[in-house]
Amino acid sequence: MPVPAETLPHRPLLRDEVYARLRDAIVDGTLAPDEQLRDAELAAWLGVSRTPVREALLELARAGLVRAVPGRSTVVAPLDETSVRDAQAVVAAMHRVAVEQAVPRMTADDLDRMRAANAAFAAAQRSGDPDAAMVADEEFHAVALDVCGNAAVRDVIARYEPVLHRAERLRFASHEGRDSAARHDRLVALCAAGDTAGAAAVAEQTWLSLTVPGRPETVRPDTEETP
Repeated sequence: MPVPAETLPHRPLLRDEVYARLRDAIVDGTLAPDEQLRDAELAAWLGVSRTPVREALLELARAGLVRAVPGRSTVVAPLDETSVRDAQAVVAAMHRVAVEQAVPRMTADDLDRMRAANAAFAAAQRSGDPDAAMVADEEFHAVALDVCGNAAVRDVIARYEPVLHRAERLRFASHEGRDSAARHDRLVALCAAGDTAGAAAVAEQTWLSLTVPGRPETVRPDTEETP
């Protein structure tokens, strides 16, 4: 039979939904570092078959969020300096490209979106709500990604940024995250001024500065920018 001409509404693939649920559970700590991940248990928890769970675990392994341990099957990967450093080099470069391509195209509405997201971020920081801060921070950085329209950049960031989100969440839960709103303001000002090179440099350094020296709870900022 011929393919129907009617366009069906977009629905995310089940494996993508499972991947997103497991990714978020790792980032927010629901699934703790070194916790064993059994596909049957995860499938029962999510109400799906084991196949999409296995596919999601493979993708999470590629992103550095889970790892295979001999004799223990699959476990949540611990958050360590090496994994953060590897991910941030890639993510920082991609955010730089996104901002470089976005600044010449930004409108007043785009800048207002960034300011609104940063206002929500600052409010979340003041109220001590790291989850809301994470959402607002993602909305802030999403503006440049939306405007640049570079699908390759978006795909690479989507794969490797969750590792950094784990470190970010620890940062945003501490007093050290409060300076981030001012850095966001600086990025907005450079974008509004049409300073492509300056804005791109700030965007890149924002991600390069996030470090995890030793155990996750000891996250501290460098002397440069933080997300």
